[in-house]
Amino acid sequence: MYPESGAEGPSGPPATASGRTPEHTPRRTGEQAGEQAGERAGGQGPGQAQGPPSGPAPGGPPDGPADGARRAFPSALTVLVLVTLAVWAVAFLIPPGSYDHDPDGAPVEGTYHRVDSGRSLTDRLGDLFLAPVNGLYGIQDQSSGEVGPDLTGELYGSAGVFLFVLAIGAFITVVFATGALDLGIARLAHRLRERGALLIAGVMLVFSLLGTVEGFAEETLGFYGLIVPLMLALGYDRMVATGTIILGAGIGVLCSTVNPFATGVASSAANISVGDGIALRAAMWVVLTAVTIGYVVHYARRVRRNPDRSLSGFLPGDREHAVAREEAGAPPELTALHRTVLIVVALVFTFMIFSVVPWASALSGDADADPYGFELGWSFPQLAALYLVAAVLVGLIARFGEQRLSATVVQGAADFISPALVIVLARGVTVIMTNAQVTDTVLHSIEGVVRGTSSGLFAVIVFVVNLPLSFLIPSTSGNATLTMPILAPLADFAGVSRAVVVTAWQSASGWMNLWVPTTAVTIGGVALAKVGYDRYLRFVWPLLAILAVLICGFLVAGANLT
Repeated sequence: MYPESGAEGPSGPPATASGRTPEHTPRRTGEQAGEQAGERAGGQGPGQAQGPPSGPAPGGPPDGPADGARRAFPSALTVLVLVTLAVWAVAFLIPPGSYDHDPDGAPVEGTYHRVDSGRSLTDRLGDLFLAPVNGLYGIQDQSSGEVGPDLTGELYGSAGVFLFVLAIGAFITVVFATGALDLGIARLAHRLRERGALLIAGVMLVFSLLGTVEGFAEETLGFYGLIVPLMLALGYDRMVATGTIILGAGIGVLCSTVNPFATGVASSAANISVGDGIALRAAMWVVLTAVTIGYVVHYARRVRRNPDRSLSGFLPGDREHAVAREEAGAPPELTALHRTVLIVVALVFTFMIFSVVPWASALSGDADADPYGFELGWSFPQLAALYLVAAVLVGLIARFGEQRLSATVVQGAADFISPALVIVLARGVTVIMTNAQVTDTVLHSIEGVVRGTSSGLFAVIVFVVNLPLSFLIPSTSGNATLTMPILAPLADFAGVSRAVVVTAWQSASGWMNLWVPTTAVTIGGVALAKVGYDRYLRFVWPLLAILAVLICGFLVAGANLT
């Protein structure tokens, strides 16, 4: 999902608008979404006849800018391979060094000193060759700090996160195979069809909620065939539909609370719980989602009053969509099976949030508070098991049968192998830096920037620094795994919670993915809606400015409160 929803470049699988793993292969590509959006919008449960499409598809496969972007920008995997080679070469030029560490493993400010890594050219070639392997299950020797697959110590690789990504991919794919989520959103849109502002707010709120908990982004490509004709029938333009879909899911990913592909991966790389900082992120989600919905509704009302003020204009036939909507009729009713599946999905995500939140710290405000007896303190191994069990449960409820359930679970894991591999490759880069003992040297070079700055200014600096990084490495999970080992310790020097750094990082990634052309959810979405990318930028830039100011305000407040 915005794996992610971060997102992989359009040359690979569609990227998420920021949060889930954008680099993961969706169940349907942009082209397929354009051809089959009407089918998906109608929803189809197991053994149920397909309902009528909600309207004619708004366009064919992405072309123009999307195709150009595909040819120009490499995939996240390719980017990380190049980064691996570059970091390995640069490590020869950076002098090795080390900090003293406190009992919690955090570097102690002012203790940096030069060391002799003692690694020969053969050792360094071995590090490069084994980087992906070490990124998966490399073991760190506690005395030397070296990472290798045959050492004794603690797991340094990302095996736990790797399996978790595959498990949630299996769960999400099984849920979509039931047709319950698609049909539920289609029913919501139909029920609110006569109340335009409420329809926009309702769809955006659902998309945002899905984005903040599981990185819902590339899945939105299948909803253009439903939302575009519906908005046109209500007197709006195509830009309203585009903003409803892209910004609805995108703002949820930007304000990820427990999104495993953004918050989860970044928290793991920062060595903190995914529940740390959830109160700040939840507050951001409420405020920024409300502001974004208000922005789109304001534009929609303006266009409805005066169509000449439309930024996208109207194509031939757009005004006839009211007739097409009436002919299409209502989507099929939710069956008892669909309702049960939706309830199970809600319970699974609710339980996930409950299991990872450090309730004693969150409720008392004391980071060192003793955990309550009911706290589970789950992490990636337990969550991976949770989603595997939930995938099987949903399949049994939907009466898939053994063969279909097995095939769907395997397909779901296969669809998410790309973001999983991105995480492994990014972790492999940090292994090269760790074995060459240059990570602390890089950290020391940045230490001077944050020394003496206020905690609020530090949080804003982290946000700003991550903006270009999010453009260069659009893969959310890969970006987090690569940058967090350096950014997180900076928080220790600045006296700020590492959770603030995670929030600043994911905010930068999510903000960029609302508009950058390397995000296939955005570039593919405007193509499916037949809205010019330049016109979309004109529409969204005032909101981007507002969001940037609000984000910085939340980061300053969060840093000062920790």
